[in-house]
Amino acid sequence: MINNLLSLATVLLAGTTLVSSVRSAELPKGAAHNIVLVHGAFVDQTSWQPVADILTKKGYNVTLVENPLTSLAADVDATKQALAKQDGRTVLVGHSWGGVVITQAGNDPKVSALVYVSAFAPEIGESLASLANAGPPTEGGNAIHPDSKGNLYIDPKVFPSAVAADLPPEIAEHLANSQLPLNHVAFEAPVDVAAWRDKPTFYVISTKDKVIAPEAQKLFASRMKAQTTEVAGSHASLVVHADAVAAVIEKATLAK
Repeated sequence: MINNLLSLATVLLAGTTLVSSVRSAELPKGAAHNIVLVHGAFVDQTSWQPVADILTKKGYNVTLVENPLTSLAADVDATKQALAKQDGRTVLVGHSWGGVVITQAGNDPKVSALVYVSAFAPEIGESLASLANAGPPTEGGNAIHPDSKGNLYIDPKVFPSAVAADLPPEIAEHLANSQLPLNHVAFEAPVDVAAWRDKPTFYVISTKDKVIAPEAQKLFASRMKAQTTEVAGSHASLVVHADAVAAVIEKATLAK
């Protein structure tokens, strides 16, 4: 855990290489070699770096998608561009808002499995807004507000406790004060594809999440008939529990 937090701190303060393709280990027989990681709202692709580092060291080809966060279509397009560069079977992974993106983009024939990590998982016709309104209210959800241009943010005073209570305070505060806005049109756009209907699906439930209620996460996983794993983490469990999240993704590489 400490190493993962230090890795994120290094990324946030200094920057690191975001795409890794050098294989340093022999992968399990029949495993998908490629993993594409899609980040959520309010943060950037470096939120996936601790998981990416683990998987890269094990020999996987890992790509981090940089979502523009301007619309669902724009983020789906960014993900599809990343998928187009993959050679062979690929596991597509989404955190938070990234779950909406992979639900829409995951019907790509290269995608062999989907992994949702503390993520929204809409059915056809559902949007992030409709899911948020239907689910149990949360501290993080209640703290999302638009600015004068319609861009959405989480109140920086609430962000550390609501999103990243198990991260060191200095990192949580840095994330709170350097948020990337999600355009309201992305929040309101419904998906017209539900890729999880036709793909093996996995879900990591964060039992201390104050952004997406654990009860909602369990509902998403249940209706997708996903293989589920629970971690005792916040919405930032992809950082704090990077080892456990990486292990689920590795399991998904073997899905047929």
